[in-house]
Amino acid sequence: MLETLKHSGKLIGQELGRAWESLSDGWRELLNRGSDSLTHFIRGKDEKQPASKTQTAFPRWSLLACEVEEREKEIVVRVELPGMRKEDCRIAVEGNTLYLSGEKRYASETVDGTFHRMERAYGAFQRAIPLPRSVDIDKATASYDNGVLIVSLPKENAGASRTIPVL
Repeated sequence: MLETLKHSGKLIGQELGRAWESLSDGWRELLNRGSDSLTHFIRGKDEKQPASKTQTAFPRWSLLACEVEEREKEIVVRVELPGMRKEDCRIAVEGNTLYLSGEKRYASETVDGTFHRMERAYGAFQRAIPLPRSVDIDKATASYDNGVLIVSLPKENAGASRTIPVL
């Protein structure tokens, strides 16, 4: 009986070790991939606050996950912005950085309900997304569909060559 308990304890210890390693790997991946997408939301002055400290307040931080894809002639940036209106998004490019700012507004669906979980952040935000090379901002386009902002930025012809005739 004692040997069975020792063996069971060893197996449980091994399984706990594997579970802990998997959890650690997950946190490392989240930090490596998600640290740049962590965005601070600044609440408006007129935002309704919870009536008591036992109610859940709106989070001030959230993830705005993005992808930056370099193609032959352009750079495409996709940013997940669920629940936002395209009118509330502003895009600017300075140097090799795309700046995205906007406001995610809270629309109350209940009059007197109590939240037991609030994981979505609301308010004004700004995010800087580094670009891998210079782009031609005059030819840039943006679209917003199904909660995803897509910005297409043609590459600048900095590396292009041409023959210059001598007169």
